[in-house]
Amino acid sequence: MGKISGAEALVRALLAEDVRFVFGIPGGQWIPFLDAIHRIGRPQGLDFVMTRHEQAAAHMADAVSRLTNRVGVCLGTVGPGAVDLVPGIFEAYSESSAVLALTAQVQSWKAYPDNGSTQFCDQKRLFEPITKFNAVVSHWRRIPELVQRAFRSALSGTPGPVHLDIPVDVLYAEGEEDDLQFLSPSEYRILDRPAPAPQALRQVVEMIKASENPLIHAGGAVQRAEAFGELRELAERLQAAVTCTVYARGVFPESHPLHFLPMGYGAISAQAEADLVIDLGARLCAMDMWGKVPGWGVPEAQRFVQVDINPESMALTRKVDLAVQADVKEFLRALLAELEREGIRRERPHPNHAQYREAEEAWMADFAAAGASEAVPIHPLRPVAEFRSRFPQEAVVVLDGGNAQVWATYLTRIERPFSFLAQSDSGMLGGGLPKAIAAKLLFPDRPVFLLTGDGAFGLNIQELETARRLGAAVVIGILNDRAWGMIKADQPGERYIGVDFHDADYAAIARGFGCFGERVERPEEIGPALARAEASGLPAVLDILVDPVVNLKVPDLETLDAIWLDEVL
Repeated sequence: MGKISGAEALVRALLAEDVRFVFGIPGGQWIPFLDAIHRIGRPQGLDFVMTRHEQAAAHMADAVSRLTNRVGVCLGTVGPGAVDLVPGIFEAYSESSAVLALTAQVQSWKAYPDNGSTQFCDQKRLFEPITKFNAVVSHWRRIPELVQRAFRSALSGTPGPVHLDIPVDVLYAEGEEDDLQFLSPSEYRILDRPAPAPQALRQVVEMIKASENPLIHAGGAVQRAEAFGELRELAERLQAAVTCTVYARGVFPESHPLHFLPMGYGAISAQAEADLVIDLGARLCAMDMWGKVPGWGVPEAQRFVQVDINPESMALTRKVDLAVQADVKEFLRALLAELEREGIRRERPHPNHAQYREAEEAWMADFAAAGASEAVPIHPLRPVAEFRSRFPQEAVVVLDGGNAQVWATYLTRIERPFSFLAQSDSGMLGGGLPKAIAAKLLFPDRPVFLLTGDGAFGLNIQELETARRLGAAVVIGILNDRAWGMIKADQPGERYIGVDFHDADYAAIARGFGCFGERVERPEEIGPALARAEASGLPAVLDILVDPVVNLKVPDLETLDAIWLDEVL
């Protein structure tokens, strides 16, 4: 069939996986690969998306994974470029996103161990702690095989990032195309999803029969399995309360009468009083209060079923009564069939649901009122309410920041899957803008908006140029308190140190990048400014000056502190 280079083989391997985008910054070692994308990839739907920082490239690949259940791909050149990928890959690892990080390396005969080459870095060891699989590609013939192993690892069990380190001579090397084997996914990895063991399924059915007040807790596995219909069918059949992890928001409509908002007072009450919990792929980490009292019931009075495709995720933070290894969708299908066979269906929820709803509504009442506040300076919840009411439910909602993300969570309802992006277990700031751009590239016909703090926005502000160049017309609302607000709120006795910013004009900065930019200082200006931002057809920044004093007083910040600084404070 002729000659093929290592770079061309890499493009062919990515095309076999139907990869659409490779995000990154070009480097000299990547020139043959980028040329192969131009010649071979583009005609078949694969393109290179240049970012202005490798961290942003990793965040964009992470967004692709979360919004499509596919592997997102990013690259960095040798040394500094590879190192700059690390923050974004760390978030992907923490949030279980399937991301392939490609790094270029110096010539194979100069690396491992290094003999003094410029920019050499032991990139294999660098990425080991934050990837499921990583390898050095030592020969061009191994490229298809190692790409397949990377994809298999990234998508098997609990998803996660993987890494391939490729010396530049491997990219330039040429050989016979007949010596390579490019396989389709079905030819090298398991695509069928594991079903639950019949005995485990019978135990779950018996637990359901014995329960009076069941609750379903949905984790990210529901989104990865695309088990949305099955989840809703089970909840309605059992009239069970439904709570979700922060990651999984949107897998169950948040306006549904059985749903209670994550970490809200209604959810906490429901979780604490349930006599049976069916946990669908949630590991019960910090944002789930580790499955402990008072956020959950005491183990002696609350039976707990954990369903997960990965046995290593079982009972990490609390004991379970039954661990079921299965794909969430296959588990739900099998369980629904058993319940139908036995005629198990409940007509109404437990009477205590009314109390949970009252608790949630009482908790939310002040937030709703603040969302309509006419106060000057602007209350942080006013722009949140304005953005949510402006955009339809099919919009992709992206949140970033500390206090800004907490405020935004209160009044931002998510009704559809694949519509929400935020950091959760990672606590990573700065990924909001790159993720929003990636969402717009994936779904050009859907509105995409980002609510972020000014500190978080500043970490990757340079990606405004990326958005403008790509025509990604995302709308950004900066809740600008001119500080690291969450940290400032915790500093004792108003002895503030290292938390206050100079008043940067982010609207002017946006205009400098060729984007729409407008500063907003009064609440009645938000709606008209939003309309102008959308009408511009450009990436748009609304620099909204929020009350810096009120912004320090996030109602549930003490609870969050107690979670994050467990047994310290």
